[in-house]
Amino acid sequence: MKRILFPILISALFISSILLSYSCKHEPEFLGIVIPIDTTGNNNNGGTTGTTCSKDTVYFVQQVLPIFQSSCALSGCHDAITHKKGLYLNSYSGILSTGGISVSNPTNSKVYRAMVNTGEDNMPPAPAAPMTSTQLATISKWIGQGAKNNSCIESACDTTNVKYSTHIKPLIQNNCQGCHSGAAPGGGINLATYSGVKAIADNGKFFGTISHLTGYKAMPQNGNKLSDCQITTVKIWISQGSPEN
Repeated sequence: MKRILFPILISALFISSILLSYSCKHEPEFLGIVIPIDTTGNNNNGGTTGTTCSKDTVYFVQQVLPIFQSSCALSGCHDAITHKKGLYLNSYSGILSTGGISVSNPTNSKVYRAMVNTGEDNMPPAPAAPMTSTQLATISKWIGQGAKNNSCIESACDTTNVKYSTHIKPLIQNNCQGCHSGAAPGGGINLATYSGVKAIADNGKFFGTISHLTGYKAMPQNGNKLSDCQITTVKIWISQGSPEN
């Protein structure tokens, strides 16, 4: 009997060790803070849905992910293939597992510190445009609110008083400027200036690419298609003559 029980006991201990090791991989710990992984089946770029957008909440899918995809998750940087320095910043799981996220101290998070560094250590590196103060505030607030994989549904699309400064420029900074800026902008299109945006607005490329129309390259290249409201906002601005207002 002892000869039979001993192998069974060893097998049970071996299986238990495997299960324990596997479960630990679902709760990455950064700077002493354990960040629970979403167990609802939405632990991906889709986020949790069904919530109406609130001005007091920062949403990963609509506000944070586009910034990372446009400015960080590029070929040669931190996409799924290249992942320089072991950073995968093209998805929610990648950002949480490699970005050194600190919910208790958002500005001490690894990715945030890299974005506010100066000189050669600044991310994204020159000649790419640095993160704006608004983008940094968005990322910091998202982390402080728990770094959730959240998403929301727009209750209504407010297209009154559409302006370049308040509607178009922020949209481009978050979704396009990471690729289309600096000394060698993608496709030779620099969207860091109004004149660059005006040029593609006037020749139809801006609306054609974001609307994924036939004959145009779908943009944003590394991200999801813009929302219907965002596309409508761009269309209205262009119909007004694409003013720098």
